[in-house]
Amino acid sequence: MADCLFCSIIAGSTPAHLVYESPEVLGFLDIRPVFKGHTLLVPREHIATMVELPDELTVPLFGAARAVAAAVRTAYGAQGSFVAVNNVVSQSVPHLHVHVVPRTKGDGLRGFFWPRTKYADDDEAASYAEKLRTTLAG
Repeated sequence: MADCLFCSIIAGSTPAHLVYESPEVLGFLDIRPVFKGHTLLVPREHIATMVELPDELTVPLFGAARAVAAAVRTAYGAQGSFVAVNNVVSQSVPHLHVHVVPRTKGDGLRGFFWPRTKYADDDEAASYAEKLRTTLAG
C-alpha cells in the first residue's frame, strides 16, 4: 500500500533497524520505544488489523513474536516481555503489528499507559538491533 509507513519499511524505501526477517514477517525497532529494544513485527503483506489476518499467516507472525519475546531476555538482560496488538483503537499505523517490549521488574510500566522513550542516536538504535539480530540468529 503506497501510503502505509510499514509497507514502505518492508519495501526498503523507509529506513528501519531490522531485527527479524522471514518470507512472511519483518521485525524492526519501534522508533518511539516504550523501552529500548521495543520491536514491531509486521506481516509483509498489507493487512490492516488482526481480524483480517489470514490463518496461513497466524503461525508465522505469532511464531516470530514468540521468538523475539524469548530473544529480548538474552539480548537485553530483560526478565520478560510485554507482547501486545492494538486493533484499530490506539493503532497508530493501520498495518497489523505486534509489539514485543522488553520488561524488567520495577521498570515503571503500569497498565495500558505506554510512556515512550528515545534512542540517544542512530548508533544506539543500531546497537540494540544488532544485539537482538545476533541473539535470534543463535
